[in-house]
Amino acid sequence: MGCQFKIVKIQIQLSICNCHLNLSLPDGATLASSDGDILIHLWDVETGQYKAKLEGHSSAIYSINFSPDGTTLASGSEDISIRLWDVKTGQQKAKLDGHIDQVLSVCFSPDGIILASGSGDKSIRLWDVRIGQQKAKQDGHSDYVMSVNFSPDGTTLASGSGDKSIRLWDVNTGQQKAKLDANYEIEYACFSPNGTILAASCYQSIQLWDIKTGQQKAKLDGHLNYVFKICFSPDGTTLASCSSDKSIRLWDVKAGQQKAVFDDHSDMGYTICFSPDGSTLASSIYNSIHLWDAKTGQQQTQLDGHTYYVRITCFSPDGTTLASGSGDKSIRFWNVKTGQQKAKLEGHSNEILSVNFSPDGTTLASGSSDCSIRLWDVKTGQQKAQLDGHFQRVRSVCFSPDGDILASGSEDNTIRFWDIKSKQHFLSEEQSHEKNFEKFKLSKFRSQILLNHSIYCSLISYLQHYRSFNIQPVSFSIKRCPNLLRRICS
Repeated sequence: MGCQFKIVKIQIQLSICNCHLNLSLPDGATLASSDGDILIHLWDVETGQYKAKLEGHSSAIYSINFSPDGTTLASGSEDISIRLWDVKTGQQKAKLDGHIDQVLSVCFSPDGIILASGSGDKSIRLWDVRIGQQKAKQDGHSDYVMSVNFSPDGTTLASGSGDKSIRLWDVNTGQQKAKLDANYEIEYACFSPNGTILAASCYQSIQLWDIKTGQQKAKLDGHLNYVFKICFSPDGTTLASCSSDKSIRLWDVKAGQQKAVFDDHSDMGYTICFSPDGSTLASSIYNSIHLWDAKTGQQQTQLDGHTYYVRITCFSPDGTTLASGSGDKSIRFWNVKTGQQKAKLEGHSNEILSVNFSPDGTTLASGSSDCSIRLWDVKTGQQKAQLDGHFQRVRSVCFSPDGDILASGSEDNTIRFWDIKSKQHFLSEEQSHEKNFEKFKLSKFRSQILLNHSIYCSLISYLQHYRSFNIQPVSFSIKRCPNLLRRICS
């Protein structure tokens, strides 16, 4: 199915400290916003016109969420109440009382009948939206419940907490089905390609969880220092990890065993990525790039040319070309088969932080510390366009599956979406970076993602696979919410 986009400018005055947006696209046609005060604002996405102001809360609003049919908006607040609003009229439909501390997260079930809420009182509550009454109260967490989320079929509720656990609950019985624990805060997390396994790095180890059962499948030990990057091979059978112990390791996901270790490095690696067919692993160590045989663990070749740290690498869709971005302000194209440099792209005035090929492999997008995004012709190496709009470093860039849209994430607290043909951005989502923590809700899958800036690309990778999506960024005060869980939760 094709999607058509209309460029609409909606100017919203939002506090840099607290910003909450819930955007319903393309079906809902309504944008809800709150900047951390006591008001919620509704906007018509089609016209950009202001629709309504929702008043009722007496303290800061922490979470807002549309019902699946877009007719009702739920809001959770520091005033310990939840309110349900009629989106069409802007009137309050119900006030749900029961929590004894701030309400940090609200989420509708897929059928819209149940609302789940998580609170600073460490409890989760389920509410019958039709009658406005509490159905159940679930206790178990020992710290603030930061996020609640239903499975797509509505039978399971996942909750994430500052107690460093994710818990899965049976919605019908209210019983806890599983608990996913970590001894340390999660540094990085990613899903397997088929979505059945969650891998997370916890200090020196990596933990694998079965998403369906909630059981830990394996704990991968071997690294001697922080594991700061992990990635699955395209077929999901192998996991690669990169650590500050200066080693890269390959793990057999099914067996939970280490397959290979590359530890003859003089410095720690900065990036790892698999080729599209999973046969080659690229890693960067200082100013060089190493290509490894992912099956044997043998080094195939070393790519030299950059004069400073290589920050990012990315294979072309056909796997024949590797793009690399460096602190030397250049991007280079490499022939994967011969190891020869094909081109050197210059134009950015500061280090390159992100590169990504278009799905057809003809265009490369790059993001830089110079706050700009540039589009390059892969065949000629010439710059095709410069996209300006961000005013801080651009950390992530990613094309939509059809190549018509580019998403970019920046330290200026925004994600921007660009029309490749017009070279204009048509939508900008603002977030607050409180100590570099963000929380996004991708309501396409009704899943919560809680992440820090080092795994910003986890959001972008989701956008790469899904054309239609909603994004709800929510910020929390670190003073109010200590031990913020850095984790992907689904």
